[in-house]
Amino acid sequence: MNYWLFKSEPDEYSIDHLKTDKKCLWEGVRNYQARNIMRDECQKGDIILYYHSSTKETGIYGLAIINQTGIADPSQFDKNSKYYDPKATKEEPRWICVEVKYKKKFKSPILRDELKENKKLKDLMLLQKGSRLSIQPVSEKHAKIILEMLK
Repeated sequence: MNYWLFKSEPDEYSIDHLKTDKKCLWEGVRNYQARNIMRDECQKGDIILYYHSSTKETGIYGLAIINQTGIADPSQFDKNSKYYDPKATKEEPRWICVEVKYKKKFKSPILRDELKENKKLKDLMLLQKGSRLSIQPVSEKHAKIILEMLK
């Protein structure tokens, strides 16, 4: 099992949206590195640390799991979508996504400042200067430290 940090802007799709919907396609990702992670590395059952970005209190707000992998992102075919890709075809989709399933919302989020204060997380990718990737691997060691911060 792997651990991932998925970033989402809460006004676009928050942990509360996922809680209501129960599951969703993680579509609209248009970064090749993030796409490759979803296509090549994410596996059913992997744990997602659900991170709210571009908000006053950025941080990890809950957990989700990878429910299904290898899905052609439907937004690439929708001419009315801002994520439409005219070079993508049904036979050769350019963008692959995963289905994410809700697991848990934390009573209180683990804020970015709290993560930065924890010296055991100093090499967490999220905290590295210039780290803007919307889907990031999290080591098992770091995931356990983060989850222990909930107690």
